[in-house]
Amino acid sequence: MNSLDEGVGILKAKLKTLPDAPGVYRMLDEKGKVLYVGKAKNLKKRVTNYTQPERLSQRIKMMVAATRDLIVVTTKTEAEAFLLENDFIKNLKPYFNILLKDDKTFPHIVITDDDFPMVMKTRGAKKIKGEYFGPFASALFVNQTIKILQKAFLLRSCKNNVFSTRSRPCLLYQIKQCSAPCVGFISASEYAKSVKMAKDFLRGKSATLQKTLAAEMEAFAAAKEYEKAAVVRDRIKALNQVQTQNFTDIPAEIKLDIVAVFKDENEAEIQIFFMRGGFNCGSFSYFYANVGEMSESEIMESFLGQFYKNHDVPDEVVVSHKPVGAEVIAGALGVKIKAEVIAGRRQLLETALLNARAALQRRKIEKSASEKVWNELAEMVGIPAGKMARIEVYDNSHIQGTNAVGAMIVAGKNGFTKNAYRRFNIQNPNVMGDDFGMMREVLTRRLKDKKDLPDLMIIDGGKGQVSAVQAVLDDMQLPLKIIGVAKGEKRNAGDEKIVFADEREDVKLPHNSPLLFFIERLRDEAHRFAIGTHRARRAKSMLANPLDEIEGVGAVRKKALLAHFGSAKAVMAASVFELEKVKGISKDEAQKIYDFFR
Repeated sequence: MNSLDEGVGILKAKLKTLPDAPGVYRMLDEKGKVLYVGKAKNLKKRVTNYTQPERLSQRIKMMVAATRDLIVVTTKTEAEAFLLENDFIKNLKPYFNILLKDDKTFPHIVITDDDFPMVMKTRGAKKIKGEYFGPFASALFVNQTIKILQKAFLLRSCKNNVFSTRSRPCLLYQIKQCSAPCVGFISASEYAKSVKMAKDFLRGKSATLQKTLAAEMEAFAAAKEYEKAAVVRDRIKALNQVQTQNFTDIPAEIKLDIVAVFKDENEAEIQIFFMRGGFNCGSFSYFYANVGEMSESEIMESFLGQFYKNHDVPDEVVVSHKPVGAEVIAGALGVKIKAEVIAGRRQLLETALLNARAALQRRKIEKSASEKVWNELAEMVGIPAGKMARIEVYDNSHIQGTNAVGAMIVAGKNGFTKNAYRRFNIQNPNVMGDDFGMMREVLTRRLKDKKDLPDLMIIDGGKGQVSAVQAVLDDMQLPLKIIGVAKGEKRNAGDEKIVFADEREDVKLPHNSPLLFFIERLRDEAHRFAIGTHRARRAKSMLANPLDEIEGVGAVRKKALLAHFGSAKAVMAASVFELEKVKGISKDEAQKIYDFFR
């Protein structure tokens, strides 16, 4: 209570200088870390509410008790304050704000602006010139739609450099998924007609398009042009594959999102449906933890502000709960927000709400099972109940010692903490290919600053790897728990043994043990991350030019050498006398290049 009184006193002192104007306020703790970011139509009135403890929830009392400073930024309008608030939340990640962990970019379909436009999938910034359609909730749905477009309209999907250099049609032409504009098998006007139909289809005009195609097919059949009629028939069949996803009571020209929130105790799930061109482009769910006493309307306000900061804003958003300050949000984002809906929209909203409820219930069941397994693992390795919060898993990857890397993944009670993953390029040439030596280097580099130490370390390997790690820990005087996951004799999944650093015997868990599945999942995630890192490094090294590593050979000399010899391989095989003949290469430089490769 003393801390609460102190926090209230600090806020009361700040009230004397606060304006009666809209803006954003930040509450800071004694270390200057931002605890909470909020917006207000009237800053003075809003902050005054925090100085009346009897009206505050327990969560807000904790926040006020920790507050030691208040910083405000005034804005011209409440809409500006709304946008600024979400900028601060995204960048500062305050503890008492509910945060949308949204690092996902949704895929789009783009039809380019080329002379013969191509259809392709894209993510992220819209850098390609063309018309975009989406977003889609999954890459699978995009791939299926592109395949339909190829079958129905025979649009090309090859990149421009391939398109411009082809001398004969590719396999897609042979299987009737491209009209081969690359070799002139279709005129520019006919191809443009196909592009227009594809765009009409993506805009939701599929019913009209099908009627047009049906009439065209009948005309070809009546004229006994059966091959052309068969091509049009195949187009109609392709379009019918997605016709069942069309909601005819939602105008195709409206870009519509359906957003539903379901709250249960201290957690909430949000489900969002994307409706584009009258089609359901899929759904995606988001989870909020520690929502406390927040209402569904407050959660909805927070979600809309944070989500549409990074994603396409539709024409209309249908919501299960009207957000706090709905008019302000609508004005700031330039979108219609509707909470009372009819017909198909209501049906979709009810479906989204059911999905949100089911997703949260599944998450609770999975979390309960996960906590049980988490506690079993802690008990097995000798960590007191409730004390294990962080697990780190390590693996190495290389091919005969080349492009050697180490990888570390991190897991907590709520799943993998991917922003804490680390990669280690093995630097010591004497340990390349030596798993024990590589593991020693990785652990030495990881633990040297002794920050964010794990409660448990899991090593992909047996006694040797575990002993190597234990030696590093002994040298650094770090009493951390370690186990290894050793593969069985035939390296079959389920035959793994758990290896300990002390004198305990290896443990082989039953094949159907949830604990074994959990440990295997952790090990496999580390393996996936290590392999991915190794492949990326190997691909980069394959593209590297050996001339880049020669000191004193810059871009001009490198260009001259390649122009003279034709390739880096020829430069490597050249004699000193041959190197001297290159314009700009002196005798000393020629000797230096010759010696470098030998």
